[in-house]
Amino acid sequence: MKLVKRLLSAPEESFFLFGPRGTGKSTWLGQRFPDAHVIDLLSPDICRPLIAHPERLSDIVRAHADTHLLVIDEVQKVPELLEVVHQLIERYPDIRFILTGSSARKLKRAGADLLAGRAILSTCHPFIAAELGEEFSLAAALQDGLLPIVLAAQSRAKRLRTYLELYLREEIQMEGLVRNLGDFSRFLEAVSFSHGSVLTTSAVARDCGVSRTTVEGFIAILEDLLIASRLPVFSKRAKRQTVGHDKFFFFDAGVFRTVRPKGPLDAPEEIDGAALEGLVYHHLKAWNDYSGQPCSLHFWRTTNGKEVDFIMYGETEFLAIEVKNSSRISSSDLSDLRAFGSEYPAARKLFLYRGTEQRMEGDVLCVPCERFLREMIPGKPLPDHAWRR
Repeated sequence: MKLVKRLLSAPEESFFLFGPRGTGKSTWLGQRFPDAHVIDLLSPDICRPLIAHPERLSDIVRAHADTHLLVIDEVQKVPELLEVVHQLIERYPDIRFILTGSSARKLKRAGADLLAGRAILSTCHPFIAAELGEEFSLAAALQDGLLPIVLAAQSRAKRLRTYLELYLREEIQMEGLVRNLGDFSRFLEAVSFSHGSVLTTSAVARDCGVSRTTVEGFIAILEDLLIASRLPVFSKRAKRQTVGHDKFFFFDAGVFRTVRPKGPLDAPEEIDGAALEGLVYHHLKAWNDYSGQPCSLHFWRTTNGKEVDFIMYGETEFLAIEVKNSSRISSSDLSDLRAFGSEYPAARKLFLYRGTEQRMEGDVLCVPCERFLREMIPGKPLPDHAWRR
């Protein structure tokens, strides 16, 4: 696979770069900062001495002060280093520190305050369509996802299975995050049915035979490992009563498909639809994070069943998005968008589908999903602005 230019920008000051494993954090840093001194905490020979004596980081910094740029890779391996980095930022204002991580769990557990705001938080996502350009295929993205480590593999399905086994072994089992790995494995399968849906922890608990409290703890682990997230309901000035539960998403379509059990009773179109909604969510999150988080992301669902998949709300954006894994547009597909529009007339309405024709249906702009994803460029307005002119 050829080198891909990422659309993630680097802050001018010290910053954290978080993202799941395999999203290309180290590769991007190597391209962007080739002269930086890198402390790779995945290397046991480097990690062990710093676990024993975190203050040794000061000696390393003094020895490489002329570089003015120091990268600490996978900082969650030695969370005690943050206190030392905090002191070094004040002592050496000319040195820029970049700290990467694929898990926030140890940092939270250690009570780390993320340098008391002295470092900006940035996020590295899987590839987005605008980064891949002509190499982006919607069908392939829905099947294999967009993790760089997966797209570079000869067997993408095998790499995805290995990727999940790595998380279970290294991040879950070796770190002792759960007492019973079998319970957690059953939970992963059960919660995969909630991908792209409203998350009901009591239902997941019944499906995998554990307590609701255990499920809530497992979900917190997925969120801390950055491989899943929850999407809150939009209830600002709501006239209709909305649901109280969040939606749930794995961070990558390929990861979702690998976790999701499949059998004779599992309709392929149901799995495809959930994968498509997750792929759109991934792009919306990446666009928002890489653009400096101008919007908050939500979904809308009323207690009587009206639902819109995504709501983007900010000073310059108020956009309601419905996603359908269908090549045709029916009036029933647009009814919930119009219900939202009747409650929030200021919102633009966008319908993404698998067809090829772009057209207006009343006040709803209908766009092929692949085109929308390709033209989402961080730092620029969402493409529907131009298409409505």
